[in-house]
Order: sequence, then C-alpha cells, then structure tokens
Amino acid sequence: MAERELPLPVPVRAAEALPLRARLSFAAGHFQNDACAALWFTYLLLFLHSALGFGHRAAGALLLAGQLADGLCTPLLGYETDRSAGCGRYGRRKSWHLAGTTCVLVSFPFIFNPCLACKENTPQWAAFIYYLPFIIIFQFGWAATQVSHLSLIPELVTSDHEKVELTAFRYAFTVMANITVYGLAWLLLNFQVDQPDRIEHLGPQDVPVFRNLSLIVVGLGALFSLIFHLGTKEKPYLRGSSAQPEESTPLLQKEPMSPPRPLLIWRDWLWEPAFYQVAVLYMATRLIVNLSQAYIAMYLTNSLMLPKKYIATIPLVMYVSGFLSSFLMKPVNKWLGRNLTYFVGILVILTFASWVTLVKQMGAEIYGAAVLLGAGSATILVTSLSMTADLIGANTRSSAFVYGAMSFTDKMANGLAVMAIQNLHPCPTELCCSECASFYHWVMVGVTGGIAVAAIACLCCIMVWPIHIRYHAVCLRGLSSAGPPCAGTESAEGRGRSTSIN
Repeated sequence: MAERELPLPVPVRAAEALPLRARLSFAAGHFQNDACAALWFTYLLLFLHSALGFGHRAAGALLLAGQLADGLCTPLLGYETDRSAGCGRYGRRKSWHLAGTTCVLVSFPFIFNPCLACKENTPQWAAFIYYLPFIIIFQFGWAATQVSHLSLIPELVTSDHEKVELTAFRYAFTVMANITVYGLAWLLLNFQVDQPDRIEHLGPQDVPVFRNLSLIVVGLGALFSLIFHLGTKEKPYLRGSSAQPEESTPLLQKEPMSPPRPLLIWRDWLWEPAFYQVAVLYMATRLIVNLSQAYIAMYLTNSLMLPKKYIATIPLVMYVSGFLSSFLMKPVNKWLGRNLTYFVGILVILTFASWVTLVKQMGAEIYGAAVLLGAGSATILVTSLSMTADLIGANTRSSAFVYGAMSFTDKMANGLAVMAIQNLHPCPTELCCSECASFYHWVMVGVTGGIAVAAIACLCCIMVWPIHIRYHAVCLRGLSSAGPPCAGTESAEGRGRSTSIN
C-alpha cells in the first residue's frame, strides 16, 4: 500500500506589532476607572462626614455596600465576558467595556452630590437608600470596565514582551489619572480658599468642590473612553475557534521524555496551603494600602487640624513617592528576593506608624511621613502581586480564579474593616467631638502599624514553611500503555515535583 501524502502546511503570517497609536488608545480605556477609584477611596468618607453630615455607621455602610458589590461582580463578570459573544459586530470585550463605562457615567456624579430629593428634615435612612443604588451601579460598571479591559491584553498582543509593554502603558495612564484627581482637588480647594469668606476647614460649604471634581473626572473619563473605543480594534470572536499556529510552531511535536505536569483547576487550589498563605498576605497588604488611603484625609483634618488643601497635596505626595519607588522593585527583588523585599517595605510602613505614634502634632513634616507611607505601600503591594504571580506559575488556566479569590477577599476585608472602625467611633451622635483627634490618630497607627505586625507574622509563616505547590498526578494512557487507571491517586513522582517560592 502506498503511503498517504501529508498536505503541505499553509504559510501563516507572523502577527504584526501593535502600532503606537493603538497602544495609547488601549491604555486610555482605564483612565476613568483609575480616576474614579482615587476619588472613591480618598474622599468618600470625608465627603459623607464633613460635607453631607452623614453618621459614621451610615457612611461606613455605604462604603461596605460598594465593596460587597465590587467583590461579587468581579468574578461573575469575568465568567460572563469569557462566554458572551458581544453585541453584534462589536467585540465582546469592548461591548462589556462600553456597558461598564455607561454605568459609571450615569451613576458616579450622583454619589458626590447632595441628595436631589432630600430636604433639611429628611431622615438619614432615606438619604442612605437614595445613594445605595447609585453606588451599586457604579461598582458594577467599574468591575465590568476593569475585567473587560484587562482581558483585552492577551487578545491584542501575543508575545510576552508586548504584553508587558501594554501593561506599562496602562500603568502610565493610571499614574496620570491619580495625579489629575489630586491636582484638580488642590486647584478647586485653593480657588475656593481665595474667596472673601474663606474657611480653612471642610464643611457643607465644600459640597460644590466635590461635585465639580466628580463632574470633571467623569467628563475626562468619557473623553478617554471615547478615544479607547475609536482607536482599539478588537479581533472578532468565533465560538469554538482554535488558536492559529505561529510561524515558529514546529509541524511535528517532539514526544516529551517525562509525563506532562498536570495543571491545577480551580478546585485544586482549595486544597493548597500555599493558596491561603499568599491570600492572607495579600489581604493584609491591601488592608494597609486601602485603609490608609481612606483615612488619611480624616487624620489630616480631624487629628492634625491642617487646612483642607492638605487633603489634596498629601495623597499626591504619597502616590508620586510610591510611583518613583516602584522603579526600584525589579533590581531590589532580584538582589534580596521576594520575602526580604516585602520585609523592607513593611519596615518602612512601621517607621511611618512609629512617627505618627510619637509625634501627635505635625506641620510640614507630614510630607516626610507621606513619602514613607507611599514608598512602603508601593513596595509591599508590588511584591505581594509578584508573589501571587509566582504562586500561579504555569497554572494560567485557573489564574482568573486565583486573582478573583484574592480580589474578593480583599474587597470583603476592606469593607468589613471600615465598618468596624466606623462603629468604634467615640462620637456616635455627633460628626466630631473632643475625642475625634485621638481616634483618627490611633486609626492611622492601627491600619498601618497594627496590620503591618500581622503581615510580618504571615511573612514569617512563609519563611518557615516555604510555599510549595503540590501537583496531583493525572493518569494519561499512551498509545502503547496498558496499565490500570490510577485516577484519584497521587504518585511519588507527583509528590516530589513541587515549586518553592522564596
């Protein structure tokens, strides 16, 4: 019998590099999310307390509701964006991005505005119900925009170098968004201070500042989102389509010398102790970063009694110092390793907490403390994210579950922590009393120094019991194997193959 001829391979063109204009257009798509997030975390509690006169528990409950909505929506939207086909010929990722952007545009301005239907005698629970739907819609839109924007990266580019470059462009627009928010806040507060009836401390007279700031942020966000949708071309999604071979893909795959290492699915992570080790450390890191950002403005205005312009300049200094210190992360991680780099960042956080503990009244020296807090927060955040990526390793099939679980834990912990702090406030019936100064002073010490001690305990556990990923053996019958199946068992070889993260 004559041998059958194999068909000649069809030449496949190498994927062209994404042009600069397309990369900039893509990076602009997350500007609105970053700007709204800076406004949300830094100024929401301050706006509800000082400008609107909300009680402490009601303000904390609104922030908790937002965190709960975000934590629940993120994994669900990740699943839905993967399985949907998009709106007509519009790409599936861009369809969800457009839906999320629309939700943010129509809801966010109402959060930083007074209740439209409320009067002076309107009960607080009625105002709470008024703001709740806008917060939930905003968090849904924020999550939809974030998930769809991140999931576009592997669809626009293929090589690891291009993915890193696209992520760097995205981070550059994050920096731009945060600096824009804090710069605008400083301008609006200084412009108001120059008025004849100048008041140095926040109050109901500052409602127009937050309203104008939210409207400007939404307007700029809409402009950048329009640039994203006009300049980003998403590839059409075909159900059941398989990946096309690249030019460098060999026609005949070599047979591996050893059985392939089985990859973990989402259920396997629940049995991995390393998953919980990294999750607890990441949660502690996010608590330090987010709670310090949420309460720094309250500390400046109620404890240090500084003029209100400081609520714009101090967060700006924190962010810029964190951004500059992030450039040192790669060489420091290479020199010291993950664990020691994280420990150095925690030491910087503890230095800030000690400074705040010992010096109860600060003036211009608060800028030095802000540099320490910003640099330390960026160090531990970048390192904890690197630890999470190291934990996932080659298990990219279930990486969405790992990041979703980390994000869910982070959102829940932050919301519950804010609610607990608000319930501990010494002035339950007043906006602020004589004990406010010491309360927010010790809140800043606790959310930085106290949680830093807990993070050190988690880090010590990782150092004593290094992170190991156990790979469960999967029986793969070859063409010539005739052995019995061994499903549900773990071979000695599988137990011996483990990945250690130092």
